[in-house]
Amino acid sequence: MLEKREFYIDGQWVAPAQANDYDVIDPSTEEVCAVISLGSQADTDAAVAAARRAFDSWSETSKEERLALLEKLYALYKARSSEMAEAISVEMGAPIALAQTAQWGTGANHMKNFMRILRDYAFDEPLGEHAPGNQILREPIGVCGLITPWNWPMNQVTLKVVAALAAGCTMVLKPSEVAPLSAMLFAEMIDEAGFPAGVFNLVNGDGQGVGTQLSGHPDVDMISFTGSTRAGIAISKNAADTVKRVSLELGGKGANIVFADADDKAVVRGVRHCFMNSGQSCNAPTRMLVERSIYEQAVQMAVDVAAKTEVNQASLEGKHIGPVVSSAQFDKIQRLIQQGIDEGARLVAGGLGKPEGLNEGYFVRPTVFADVTNEMTIAREEIFGPVLSIIPFDTEEEALAIANDSPYGLTHYVQTQDAAKARRVARKLRSGMVQMNGEMLGGGAPFGGYKQSGNGREGGHWGLEEYLEVKVVTGWPEA
Repeated sequence: MLEKREFYIDGQWVAPAQANDYDVIDPSTEEVCAVISLGSQADTDAAVAAARRAFDSWSETSKEERLALLEKLYALYKARSSEMAEAISVEMGAPIALAQTAQWGTGANHMKNFMRILRDYAFDEPLGEHAPGNQILREPIGVCGLITPWNWPMNQVTLKVVAALAAGCTMVLKPSEVAPLSAMLFAEMIDEAGFPAGVFNLVNGDGQGVGTQLSGHPDVDMISFTGSTRAGIAISKNAADTVKRVSLELGGKGANIVFADADDKAVVRGVRHCFMNSGQSCNAPTRMLVERSIYEQAVQMAVDVAAKTEVNQASLEGKHIGPVVSSAQFDKIQRLIQQGIDEGARLVAGGLGKPEGLNEGYFVRPTVFADVTNEMTIAREEIFGPVLSIIPFDTEEEALAIANDSPYGLTHYVQTQDAAKARRVARKLRSGMVQMNGEMLGGGAPFGGYKQSGNGREGGHWGLEEYLEVKVVTGWPEA
């Protein structure tokens, strides 16, 4: 068992102001794999003060200086990839193959993209020929509180931390207390890369403690949060008194519209995407909307994929899915599966309980419901498990109405070989992202949503600009 009680504050690993141990549970075994500390107000204040002291000098560094340090960090991240993958696998249950590829790889890709953007980014530029002497300056916003989730740890840590570093901000990171080990390893890399003391700080804690302390702190200029919509609302309210910037990436209930002219792999691709990471992705296509003429065929294909989806320990090699992250998450998924049954959805694969032979660990059976209506709880709530709801539709207009009838608007999906229809549907979907025919987002694409899926964007120059203020100066003298 690892003992990781210290926080990284002002360039040093320091003991918490007061003891408050918290057990990190390996979801594959239900056993304690590490002990961390939950921070107190004194720890949060110390980290924010360190970030505030470091801001003046760090914000004035050149982009070349920041790039040099980010390149060192990237080299360390690659060199320690196996350690990072193991930490992610143990703390949140990603199968080791997934941890070594997608989980670790998202972090590496975001770092590369932010460095590419920073090299060419114009922080200063003239307003235009119509307004000589007007100069636009983009400057770091200040001290940032960064609150990240457990489901894609390095994806979210790098989207926030690397963007803030590139912009010239200083920060306090609060990773999920459920899965903190990867973030603590990342802090070791930042220290080894040689970032100045106080630029990056890490304090472990829960949402009600350190999370609330950061979002309401008068010396924090911005909060960037990824997590549940419920928590995002609470953070926004708490941050309002200090009128700080709040950037939110929240829940989703992605609709995957499968038209009759979709390619022959569309249904299989959609089910696998839903089950990936044990269904624990905010952009998972969890509502499959299928045109009536191919509906029963699609249901049977989904049943076949579910039957072939293996579930097993995260430490084992293979293409199986692992456990969900915690006992609380397992119980929530079981409750929602039961609710789907009670409300009249047709259970065609999986269901309640654990897969055969997996009595310990938070393992969920890959589950498919057919004949779902969009009013059912399983079609409206974010389940965050390997549970797919299949809904029939008759017309393009009906499919759009069902897809958009959701409090969320993060990612929707379209499967059709009709180019005009694809463009038409993509424009009418109310979501921050639309993925068509299996094509993934490109490097540096903006990630974020409409409605209760949040505000702001992460990734690319949009993600960098979340951490910048815009200043106009008149009478700017020419160089």
